[in-house]
Amino acid sequence: IIVFTGNFVMALTSDQINRYSRHLLLPEVGVEGQEKICNAKVLLIGTGGLGSPLALYLAAAGVGTLGLIDFDVVDFSNLQRQVAHGESTVGKLKVDSAKERIADLNSSIDVRTYNLRLSSENVMDIFKDYDIIIDGTDNFPTRYLASDACVLLNKPYIYGCILRFEGQASVFDSRVGPCYRCLYPEPPPPGLVPSCAEGGVLGILPGIVGLIQANEAIKIILEQGETLIGRLLLFDALGMNFREMKLKKDKNCPICGENPTIKELIDYEEFCGILPVEESPEDDEMEIGVEQVKQMLDNKHAFRLVDVREPSEYDICNIGGAMLIPLGDIEAKDPSKLNGLKPDEEIVLHCKAGVRSMKAAKALQEMGFKNLKSMRGGINEWSEKIDSSVPLY
Repeated sequence: IIVFTGNFVMALTSDQINRYSRHLLLPEVGVEGQEKICNAKVLLIGTGGLGSPLALYLAAAGVGTLGLIDFDVVDFSNLQRQVAHGESTVGKLKVDSAKERIADLNSSIDVRTYNLRLSSENVMDIFKDYDIIIDGTDNFPTRYLASDACVLLNKPYIYGCILRFEGQASVFDSRVGPCYRCLYPEPPPPGLVPSCAEGGVLGILPGIVGLIQANEAIKIILEQGETLIGRLLLFDALGMNFREMKLKKDKNCPICGENPTIKELIDYEEFCGILPVEESPEDDEMEIGVEQVKQMLDNKHAFRLVDVREPSEYDICNIGGAMLIPLGDIEAKDPSKLNGLKPDEEIVLHCKAGVRSMKAAKALQEMGFKNLKSMRGGINEWSEKIDSSVPLY
C-alpha cells in the first residue's frame, strides 16, 4: 500500500463537477477521489515521447499541479511521437510548448516549468515540493539520479522506458518495495543501449507506455487498485503482448538495503561511465571537415568514402558514392565484412554526427589501416554546409 501524502484543502467547483463527472460516477473515485487528484502535485522529468501523453492525460484528469522538467527545444523530428507539441511550436522550449498545450486542455492546472538539466545540485530542491516523480527520460544517469533522490526523499518513482518496438514500466518505492537499483544495480556500458535517436522508436509506443505511467500515478493518488510496485511490465508492440517480471527488494542494495552505503547523491555521469569528451591531438589529426571531403570528391581524388551508419539510416539519406559498412561490422574486426577495404588505401569514414566514424577509424587503425580520416559532424553537417537536399533525421 502506498500512502499518498497530498494535502486536501479544496472542494470541487461547479465547473469541476461538470468537467470530471465521468470520474465522479466511479465509486473508486467519487468526489473525495477527484479532490485528491485536484490537490496532487506530480513532477514529470522530460516532456518528450513519454512526457507528452503523461502531461496531457494527467492534466485532463485534473492533477492540480504539474511540474515539467526539460532543457530541450521542439524539433520537427519530435512530432512523430511527442504529441504535446506541434508544428507551431517547433523551435520553442519544450516546457513552454507543453505548458501552452496543457493550458488549452485544462486551464485550471498549475503548471510549473523547469528549463534545466536535472542534476545532483538541483534535484532535491525540486523534488521536495512534489508527491510523485515520473521519469520520461531516455538516459541512465538521470534514471539513477531520480531514483536515488526519491529514495532519500521517501517518494514514489514511476519508471518508463521505450526503444524501437518495446517498452517497460514499473513503480519503485523503497518504503514498501524495491528501488530502481534493486532491478539494475549497475548501468550498462556506455553505448551498449542505443537511445531512441540512434535506434529509432515506433511513434505510438511512448503513448502506450506513458499512459501506463499516468495510470499508475492516478492509482497512487487515489490509493486504489494494485500498482506496479514489485513488478516490471514488459510490452512488445510487434507481438502485441504484455509480460511481467516479479521484482524483489535487494537487501544488499547500496541505497535502500539493510546497510546502505549511498547516503547522498553522487556523480551520476561518472557512475554511468559517461566522462567529459576530451579530444586528443590524435583525434584532431584523424578528423577532416566536410568542405575538404567535398573538394576531394569534386577533384576526383582517389579515396574510399565509407558510411558506418546502419542500413536503415543509409536508406533515409546518403552521400553519393559512399560505401556502407556499419560500425558493428568494422568493430568485429573480420576482414570479410569490410567489403574489400585495403589497409594501404586512403579512407574517409562518416556517420550521422561524427562519433561512430571516429570509433570506426580507431578500430580500423588497430587492424593495421593507416590512412584514415573521420568526417567531422557527419552527414548532419554535410546537410547543413554542403547539400541541403540531404535530409536531417
